[in-house]
Amino acid sequence: MEKKYHHGDLRNALIKAGMEILEENGLPGLSLRAIAARVGVSHTAPKNHFGSLRGLLTAIGAEGFRMHARAMRDGVSETSPGKERLRAAIDGYVAFAEAHPALFAMMFSPLYCDFADEDLSTEARKSYAVLEDISTGLDWDKGALPHGQLRTEMMLWSLAHGFATLRLAGQFRDGDCGIPKFAPQDILPDFDYRPDVPGH
Repeated sequence: MEKKYHHGDLRNALIKAGMEILEENGLPGLSLRAIAARVGVSHTAPKNHFGSLRGLLTAIGAEGFRMHARAMRDGVSETSPGKERLRAAIDGYVAFAEAHPALFAMMFSPLYCDFADEDLSTEARKSYAVLEDISTGLDWDKGALPHGQLRTEMMLWSLAHGFATLRLAGQFRDGDCGIPKFAPQDILPDFDYRPDVPGH
């Protein structure tokens, strides 16, 4: 017997079910029918709400970016020194990827997510804003070049995302070729912040 949901509850229930299946079985196990079956509704219900599997994955991706931003902000206050916030954000970035590998891979892929979607783009922007914050005022050799702020953001994003992606791909394994299992902060350069930037 199908469960009865109000419109708003059903949408959230479908997203939650999709995230659960994604965590348990990865992308290969995710389908509109599987999500509908878990929620206990008609197999047409997800399509009525999201239009297609990609539409539902886009909604799941938006929730992923909300979680991602929280993970980067977790454990450190806005009044903490810049270096402490930098380490916490990079550690949070990688920890999120390790805790939710399938979600992490999916939410950055245009194959699965529609980045023109307003909700997804808004949440992705909020996640990126954490990187903007920790990169502001960073004192390094490329920071004084044209578009120095953007260069800094790209550098930190590349470091965090590259480290997380390689870790998920099985690289940097403990004891692999004698290499210890480094944490992100173990390879993060010893950056300083310019003293003229508030909060750093």
